[in-house]
Amino acid sequence: MKNTKYTLRALSLLLGYPNARLRSLLPDLVGAVNDEAALPTARRAEIQALAADLLRSDPIEVEARYVELFDRGRSTSLHLFEHVHGDSRDRGPAMIDLVRHYEQAGLLLGDGELPDHLCVVLEFASTQPPAAAREFLGEMAHILRAIFSALRQRESGYATLLAAVLELAGQKVEAVPVAPDEPLDASWDEPPVFDGCSTRGQAAPGQPQPVRIVRRDAAQGERA
Repeated sequence: MKNTKYTLRALSLLLGYPNARLRSLLPDLVGAVNDEAALPTARRAEIQALAADLLRSDPIEVEARYVELFDRGRSTSLHLFEHVHGDSRDRGPAMIDLVRHYEQAGLLLGDGELPDHLCVVLEFASTQPPAAAREFLGEMAHILRAIFSALRQRESGYATLLAAVLELAGQKVEAVPVAPDEPLDASWDEPPVFDGCSTRGQAAPGQPQPVRIVRRDAAQGERA
């Protein structure tokens, strides 16, 4: 199995906020992806094209476009549990499980870092052996496909980065239906008083939603 360490780290950075520091690193990141050659040639060419676009575009426009793309709607959010749990009460325990998983592997998060952000997920995966990284990312393939599909629907060059992650996870890159984003004002509304808890993010309102991204052996231990 090919090494994926540097490609995963490069993808983690490429998905970050495109400030001046990140843009200065783009040639090196593309070089790392090409040198490791863990991705197909066509995918590497698309990543190089995205980096070139980020470099030649107006910096203010690039940053504004990133915020509009990733911070203004649920369907393209890089916070993975947003797609699974939404604002439901299950999100907190899922975060705790993921932090514990990182800590057991020796990764400690910095202040302000959320464990379910895709950049953090990819950084962690880059510290694991290729087979373990592939399995870990494969467990969240359904979420990655949803984000990929939403980005492709918006004709964003960032879609190729999600496709690359799916390929490194040994998963098929395919589009899935994309639910329309609700207005931010609506998504931030508090539920009416005495109207019960929000069911957003639950597969079946009123039923437990135990879906969490955890190691399979840990999940089997919980069921035992």
